[in-house]
Amino acid sequence: MTATDFAVGGQARDAGPADTVGGVQPRFVAMPGDAAALAAVLTRCAEEGLAAVPRGDGTKLDWGRPPSTVDIVVDTGRLAGVREHSAADLVATIGAGTPLRAAQAALARAGQRLALDPGSSEATIGGMLATGEAGPLRHAFGTPRDLLLGVEFVRADGRVAHAGGKVVKNVAGYDVGKLLCGSYGTLGVIASATFRLHPLPAVSAWVVRTVHQPGEVVTLVGELLATQLAPTAVEVDLPSFPVVPKQRDGQRSAGTSGRLAVLFEGSAQGVPARCAAATALLGGDASIVDSAPEWWGRYPFGPDEVALRIAVPPADLDTATLALRDAAGIPFPVRGSAGAGVVFTALPAAWPVERLAMTLRGLRTALTACGGTCVVLAAPSPVREELDLWGPVPGLELMRRVKEQFDPGRLLSPGRFVGGI
Repeated sequence: MTATDFAVGGQARDAGPADTVGGVQPRFVAMPGDAAALAAVLTRCAEEGLAAVPRGDGTKLDWGRPPSTVDIVVDTGRLAGVREHSAADLVATIGAGTPLRAAQAALARAGQRLALDPGSSEATIGGMLATGEAGPLRHAFGTPRDLLLGVEFVRADGRVAHAGGKVVKNVAGYDVGKLLCGSYGTLGVIASATFRLHPLPAVSAWVVRTVHQPGEVVTLVGELLATQLAPTAVEVDLPSFPVVPKQRDGQRSAGTSGRLAVLFEGSAQGVPARCAAATALLGGDASIVDSAPEWWGRYPFGPDEVALRIAVPPADLDTATLALRDAAGIPFPVRGSAGAGVVFTALPAAWPVERLAMTLRGLRTALTACGGTCVVLAAPSPVREELDLWGPVPGLELMRRVKEQFDPGRLLSPGRFVGGI
């Protein structure tokens, strides 16, 4: 078998060192040009019993577990472009390999946007859906699955399938689209997706304030969300989170400080008024700026660190961050969506695996009490292979049954998802 066996309706080549997935070397890379060509590739994989892993720009191939095996990488780069855009209906169908920034540029010409802003700056539509990646806009608009109306995908047996529709009121089969979101390519390979769009805001502005500890963030965010100010996003950046005591004069002693930033979007009349009200409410050194802080929407971890995503009810954000400090023994930076209760942090990959595992166990035990979770998004090899990336997962047996129904031969991204799915 050679690469040309996978070139029907597209392109294919032998895989090289840059094509590894989590350190696992594939044999071939296929680059189908449409859904029919993608179906032909996966049909051949099914006939030959070959494992396939989809890839967009590759920004999140180090997320999740390495595949147990991979014979062919399915590069979706040629499955790109805004296929249909009904501006009147606020709906667009976009190819899975389309970089999000390219889709946004095309939609902006009609004064619209896909209200998603994942932290991976080069993310593609398919990769964003496959990992369920979302950014600050999750506060007002939700995650990719919340904006997804329909999806065209190819099953493990090579059959092209559709779920959902192309208009907001048609939700038939929408649950299948939700299953694909966050499944790490283990249930099907997305060819294109149809989304609900939103108008571009006329005006955007941020209110930024210094904060010193998680409890202060929780109080301020709680007060803000109890108003009718309707922020679009509420983000926090805490370089570390020690509890900084007040001095006798009521001022805080010197220590590490962070920033709370609140995005307001809307009309030229409404945004300034809402920003002024938020500034008065937040107090301290709160001020209005016309551009996002440098750290806005960026992950606080690098490729050589153990990246964590922590999710809790917003009112328990202080519990989560202090639990991390207690479990790790030292404070760590925390950044993310304070208003939605989703934050990110990083642990040193140089720590012994035993210490990393103990920290995760302690953190997850504390989070259980408030209904929170902690997921290891990425970690360098071989640390990743030694850690429990997901922790306890309710409904794991049901997820395994779904995998069996969609991919009984375990040919799609085998082992990449929770529980070895």
